[in-house]
Amino acid sequence: MGIFAGVTKNTGSMETKKFHSDYGQLLVDGEIIEAGFVVLRDTFLFTNKRLILVDIQGISGKQIEYLSIPYSNITRFSVQTGGSFDLNAELKLWIGSDTIPLEKKFNKDLSVYEVQKVLASHILR
Repeated sequence: MGIFAGVTKNTGSMETKKFHSDYGQLLVDGEIIEAGFVVLRDTFLFTNKRLILVDIQGISGKQIEYLSIPYSNITRFSVQTGGSFDLNAELKLWIGSDTIPLEKKFNKDLSVYEVQKVLASHILR
């Protein structure tokens, strides 16, 4: 697993086309997937309008939650890197006025820095 598409807005790349094929039914008119990341069984999709978190649930993976977060609703975020013994990293997102962040864990196969770079480029516009 790991990074599936880079930070570029190359909608013609093979990886981005796969994301459009798999998740195109979630998009509104004029919306494009600019970057995507696969983390374990979950997927982060960065579009030109919002962040979509695809959360595969259950043992069979047939239950899927699609969480849509407009960039304007993300008030802050933090990244915690893995240590010497715990290689997992973590991304926390605070949405709206929620005091408890949404937390996502990353394994060593995907750099949390790449995800935060794309996130920052959308939020800090």
